[in-house]
Amino acid sequence: MKALVTGGASGIGAAIVARLERKGFEVTSLDLASGFDVRDPEAWTRAPRVDLAFLNAGVITGESDIATLTDEQYRRILGVNVDGVVFGTRALARTMQPGGSIVATASLAGLTAVPSDPIYALTKHAVVGFVRSVAPQLEHRKITINAVCPGFVETPMLDGTGGREAFEAAGFPLLQADEVAEAAWRAATSGNTGEAWFVQPGRAPEPFRFGRVPGPRVEGAEGMLPPL
Repeated sequence: MKALVTGGASGIGAAIVARLERKGFEVTSLDLASGFDVRDPEAWTRAPRVDLAFLNAGVITGESDIATLTDEQYRRILGVNVDGVVFGTRALARTMQPGGSIVATASLAGLTAVPSDPIYALTKHAVVGFVRSVAPQLEHRKITINAVCPGFVETPMLDGTGGREAFEAAGFPLLQADEVAEAAWRAATSGNTGEAWFVQPGRAPEPFRFGRVPGPRVEGAEGMLPPL
């Protein structure tokens, strides 16, 4: 069995790689450190054919003030966090065999507001929305796709927020990368698709329950879904 992990050189990605290797997978780690840029659609044409894929690469802006956000910060985070998932899923949809599984690393920032980095929240909401929306068509190919949505994790990315000391001072529990890797494995092997699995300290990971969007309240069309 073969698998790939983007952003596999450190943090959650490295933990996923180790988890897969313990399971006997032949793992390809695709990371900018080794010359693979998830933002580059051409790079994805050279990605190997695999049975499992974990689209994990991600960055933050480290900027809370929208007025001082730079074009470079904005384009970089969209490229890594959104393009990397979309381009990766597109490539995998073309090569993955029936029975394959894709997991994208989103975040609790994809399920709630994050005033400390609103653009990060934007990208993770995009990942969650994309996973839920693309799942039905991949299901026709017998491929599943899910997202994992961890809270704050003890990884080098946390240093970029400048908030590690604040978490320590408050005694707020942090996730370990291995816990997120375990959740990603559960999502990949659940047999379900289009789900966003939340991951929080001390809780078993499970799919987030989204509320239903109110439908029309017009006579003869109550509860009707749009023809999309």
